[in-house]
Amino acid sequence: MSKPFDGAISAFYENGAPGDVRDAIKDAKKGDILNPSYPYDKRMDKGDYEDAYDAIQIELVKFQTWAKDTGQRIVIVFEGRDAAGKGGTISRFRENLNPRHAKTVALSKPSDREAASWYMQRYIAHMPAEGEITFFDRSWYNRGVVEKVFDFCTDEERAQWFEQVGPFESMLRHDGIHLSKIWLNVGRATQLKRFMDREEDPLKQWKLSWIDVEGLNRWDAYTDAIQETLTRTNAPCPWIIIRSDDKRRARLNAIRSVLSQFDYAGRDDKGLGKIDDKVAGGIDLWDG
Repeated sequence: MSKPFDGAISAFYENGAPGDVRDAIKDAKKGDILNPSYPYDKRMDKGDYEDAYDAIQIELVKFQTWAKDTGQRIVIVFEGRDAAGKGGTISRFRENLNPRHAKTVALSKPSDREAASWYMQRYIAHMPAEGEITFFDRSWYNRGVVEKVFDFCTDEERAQWFEQVGPFESMLRHDGIHLSKIWLNVGRATQLKRFMDREEDPLKQWKLSWIDVEGLNRWDAYTDAIQETLTRTNAPCPWIIIRSDDKRRARLNAIRSVLSQFDYAGRDDKGLGKIDDKVAGGIDLWDG
């Protein structure tokens, strides 16, 4: 079976990856966390995870019912390093929700017309109506990070975006939209291992893009762009940082971090569980 991009990811592992990253992947045992700065050495126990997950799914259904009954408009933005688990986390949010009132927006490259329009314009059409929840799988934050790293925008365009993003989000919130912004982060070894697993799995190869391949050599550029973007856009809507080297802990704490912001009908704090502040928190938790 051929590998996507002529095996460029495994080639990077063999010839381009820093030695400590390569060693972390090579020496890892099942269940090990590859990021040395992560607060846990092992993945969360599967049984403990499943018990917490089942309880928190009930809370999500209660949350959606309350949102529908009271006409709430809710937007949850998911951003993060490539392979940080954005899609998987969104899937766990939506698993038991009514799809008529909960949708995922994952926009592709802008059309010529969209590229010639106000940068925020194409996102506005996807904002929720009353009783709806919208999950953005990447968002207007493309300009802050990916477009900067790959020179898809000019410095002037990005500077203008920084001036507009705060007022734009204030407008959403002042109009009654509840906005949450989640940044999922992973260490470099974790990211590369996930890319390598995708490269080998024919059911997941579609997740890889040339951006992923090219980005392997731009870790530091990504780090600088992320740091600046998180710092400059933390107001008026603060970021929720999720350290996602362990997908189980990441998914639970992402859901908890969102639901804990709402006093929805029937909320069960025991079922919701406590946020692990080693895994989820403000921008001080971000680890480049």
